[in-house]
Amino acid sequence: MYVAAENLGTGEAIAAVGFMTAAAVVIIAVLWFTVDYRKSKLRSAQTEDLRQLVGRFEQLAENTLDAQQRVATDVSELRTRTASIEKILRSVD
Repeated sequence: MYVAAENLGTGEAIAAVGFMTAAAVVIIAVLWFTVDYRKSKLRSAQTEDLRQLVGRFEQLAENTLDAQQRVATDVSELRTRTASIEKILRSVD
C-alpha cells in the first residue's frame, strides 16, 4: 500500500526525519573512516618508501667511503713510487 504524505502523523514525520538524520550520520561516519583509513595506508606506504630510500642512501654512502679509502691508498702508493723515482733520478745525476 502507498501511504500519502497527508496520512503521516507528527510522530511519524519526526521518526522519519530522525531516521534520515541517523542514516546520514552513519554514512558520513563510514566515509570519514574510509578516508582516514586510506590516508593511513598512504602514510604507511610513504614511510616504507622513505625507509628504503634511507637504506639506499646509507649503502651509497658506505660504497663512496670505501671508494675514497681505496683512492687514498692508491694516492699514497703513487707518492711513495714518485719519491722512489725521484731518488733514483737524483742518484743518476
